[in-house]
Amino acid sequence: MEDDLRILGCELMNTAGILLKLPSTAMATAQVLFHRFFFAKSFVKHNYEHVAMACIALASKIEEEPRRIRDVVNVFHYIKQVSDGVKNVQPIVLDQNYVNLKNSVIKAERRILKELGFCVHVKHPHKMIVTYLQVLECEKNTTLVQRSWNYVNDSLRTSVFCQYTPETVACACIYLAARELKIPLPNNPHWFMVFGVCESDIRTICRKILKLYLRPKMSYRELEAKVNQVREKLNEERVKNRQPTGQQDAGGEENTVSASQPGSPANEVKKVKAEQTSDHSGKENHVNRKRRSQTHSSSDGGGGGSPANKHRRSPPKSYKKEGRRSRSRSPPRDDKRRHRRDDSAKYGRRRSRSREKYKQSRSRSGERKKHRHHRHHNGHRRSSSVEYRRI
Repeated sequence: MEDDLRILGCELMNTAGILLKLPSTAMATAQVLFHRFFFAKSFVKHNYEHVAMACIALASKIEEEPRRIRDVVNVFHYIKQVSDGVKNVQPIVLDQNYVNLKNSVIKAERRILKELGFCVHVKHPHKMIVTYLQVLECEKNTTLVQRSWNYVNDSLRTSVFCQYTPETVACACIYLAARELKIPLPNNPHWFMVFGVCESDIRTICRKILKLYLRPKMSYRELEAKVNQVREKLNEERVKNRQPTGQQDAGGEENTVSASQPGSPANEVKKVKAEQTSDHSGKENHVNRKRRSQTHSSSDGGGGGSPANKHRRSPPKSYKKEGRRSRSRSPPRDDKRRHRRDDSAKYGRRRSRSREKYKQSRSRSGERKKHRHHRHHNGHRRSSSVEYRRI
């Protein structure tokens, strides 16, 4: 089924590329990215159609022929209607389903880039076919060139490009086309050994390409139905694995004793654990109380307590009530006033002299201000003020 889904996705991308008028390199790049992604991810968990749309949009950007996601979605919608045999093809309705589909394609494109590590460069063997035929001097045989080119395009539907180098794929296509047209190629030594290719790899690639023509064609409806069946089975298994162990089987018998019963061993274990935790917490509280009492006794100056606690400083009891004043070691206000009185008795003469000098300076400055104000209003100039001072 995986091979059928790979072939179906590549056919959709090839048809969409033709309708979008993309170059052949862009279509080939999209198919290689499709194979690379599904080598790491499952067809059940990821919708192949959304991934195919994302590969087309991404390949068009890589090959510098960008197409809008809206156009890609419309083309895939058209291809589905034609494959179903609808005569009157109608455009897609621009509703919420269309918006969700467009967003899912954008998310799939990001997922592809993340899974591939942004390594999206693809080396195609198309140019190598022409080069190798020129070396073999068979480039004038157009039928051989065209037939080998067609085999390369058909090999894109297989996983050959993810398993072998492009040089090996090009030699295999030339080998298959020459055998079918019965055109002799150099055998002594073999021509493909010049290009560093092994004969066993060429034969395995040829078998994979020929199997494509023997495979019966399957409709995408049947493949989608099979994928949905597998998806439903996986979801049922997940639900069964998430169920707890105490639930009933299909026959109606219980596997284990439920923990809700009063005499169950699970409840007895819980009781024992609860008792142990309560005893442990009670012991810890008793030890903490002893330590607090020892610290308080050592701070009060008592003889109790360990010698280490004697040197430990504890804050006073009145610290929180008094506030900042309790921190300072200065005396209270009454003592401060007493000290001030003593200082005034000792140094009273000096203070009185300094006060008199201060008053005299204040009176002089006041007189100067008055004279300036008077001069300003009477219109006297600066020179007159100087003369007034001399007088």
